[in-house]
Amino acid sequence: MKHRTFILLWAACACILAGCGGSSTQKDEHPHAHDEHSHHEHEHQHDHDHTHDHDGEEHDHDCEEETHEAVDNEIIFTAQQAKAVGLEVSTVASGTFCQVIKAGGQILSAQGDEVTIAATSNGILSFSGSVVEGVAVRAGEAIASISAKDIANGDPVAQARITYETAEKEFRRAEELVKDQIISTQEFEQTRLRYETAKTSYQAFAGKAGAHGVRLTTPIAGYLKNRFVNQGEFVAVGQPVATVSQNRRLQLRAEVPEKYFRDLQHIGSANFKVSYSDRIYKLSELKGRLLSFGKSAGQASFYVPVTFEFDNIGDIMPGAYAEVYLLSTPRPDVITLPIKAVTEEQGLHFVYVQLDEEGYLKREVTLGADDGERVQILSGIHAGDRVVTQGVYQLKLAANANVIPEGHSHSH
Repeated sequence: MKHRTFILLWAACACILAGCGGSSTQKDEHPHAHDEHSHHEHEHQHDHDHTHDHDGEEHDHDCEEETHEAVDNEIIFTAQQAKAVGLEVSTVASGTFCQVIKAGGQILSAQGDEVTIAATSNGILSFSGSVVEGVAVRAGEAIASISAKDIANGDPVAQARITYETAEKEFRRAEELVKDQIISTQEFEQTRLRYETAKTSYQAFAGKAGAHGVRLTTPIAGYLKNRFVNQGEFVAVGQPVATVSQNRRLQLRAEVPEKYFRDLQHIGSANFKVSYSDRIYKLSELKGRLLSFGKSAGQASFYVPVTFEFDNIGDIMPGAYAEVYLLSTPRPDVITLPIKAVTEEQGLHFVYVQLDEEGYLKREVTLGADDGERVQILSGIHAGDRVVTQGVYQLKLAANANVIPEGHSHSH
């Protein structure tokens, strides 16, 4: 009986232990499943967050690349450097710009602004020691003398004096004879006429006679433009010796290709540059005016002449070759820059745009026509851009050096 009771107690304990074990296993397994679910959700959330963050990182990476590229291309030029080289920046704005026709031309003396001095007697010509082409002369100044000392016909001054003295004696005698009616009034008048002619001729020579012969003087002040004879050459009466020009007014003669003939009627002014200077002259600033333009091409060329007249400011040389920019119809809303703001590298053109106080960027542009001073910009910049117009060469050197000071940074 005791033995049976022991067996029953053992079986009951075994059942209780078995139930406790199963419950314990379920409790252990359920949290585990929950952990696995939580872990899965965590992984899903992680993947989602990671993907989202990755997309953002890619976007940020692109922006960083663009910023990085801008910084790489940026030229750092400090305010101190800019001040030292006189760097200037202008804000781009559209405005009126004339159509331009380029042509070759020449500077000429204006008509009536020069005189030709001719020989007044036969003889050997000698220029004054300081008289050379380009020298300034005063009105009445002697530029040369003509001597006939060793010429067969003799000294014209001496001849004129002898002729005058002889005519004077005959005239005084005729005055007495006509009173006594020994000679007729007609004969007296002929004698008087010979006397007056001889007197005028002698006075003309006597007023210009010098130690070395007859002096040649200039009637106007100006400068000696040309000498047509050499020192010591024989000259005859009326032969051109030299030209004196005042150069107060000059002419600009442009030779325009005939293909622009229809556009000539719209030309109102011009800019030009002479071969010996880089300066651009504007007829609008020289009281210039259009004189005429040809109605046909030349017989030996296919060019039409266009002629202007303007004031000479003192440094323009007649006879010089000129590069001419004929200004035609005005056009509105055109973006232009000073030519000096544009640089060229291997056939491409660039300008330097200011990004901030010390940052600049080299930008390629496409050029249009230019009037010698400003050039049309077809593409590359827009109104409102700030472009370097002075100190471009120094900035170009800085760009080629590509040196960025340590610790310098920008945020754009």
